[in-house]
Amino acid sequence: MGKAPPNKPPELQHTAANCHAREMLARVGDKWSVYVIHVLGDAGTLRFNELRNRVDGISQRMLTVTLRGMERDGLVTRRVYPEVPPRVEYALTRLGRTLRQLVRGLVDWSGAHLEEVDAARAAYDARNRRSAKPVPISRPAPQRRARSLVAV
Repeated sequence: MGKAPPNKPPELQHTAANCHAREMLARVGDKWSVYVIHVLGDAGTLRFNELRNRVDGISQRMLTVTLRGMERDGLVTRRVYPEVPPRVEYALTRLGRTLRQLVRGLVDWSGAHLEEVDAARAAYDARNRRSAKPVPISRPAPQRRARSLVAV
């Protein structure tokens, strides 16, 4: 006899609605979306390069992908001005601003608990340094191919 599947809370059960919720959690929980939401929430409307300069470490391609996904999800508006060169501005939508409130809470929580997190990390690292013994990796020495010298 097989095990019965664990009883999951309704919000974790696999349904069509929950799949969409998981997609949104993936969007909101990815590395760059939260950062972009935070920056746009503080700055208001920004041009692409202004936004890229404020989101430390993001590539042009990743910012483009992130903004497209956020625009598709209704979190960001993209406004293109018919100028040469074209001017493109991004801002949070009303829906994006509601999410910004939650992101602000995460940022505040992070700042308020940095010392506790640092202490927990140091304690964890100290515990695991003592118990973990380095395992030497023995690999055979790489074989060198003999070079043939050909006179030209």
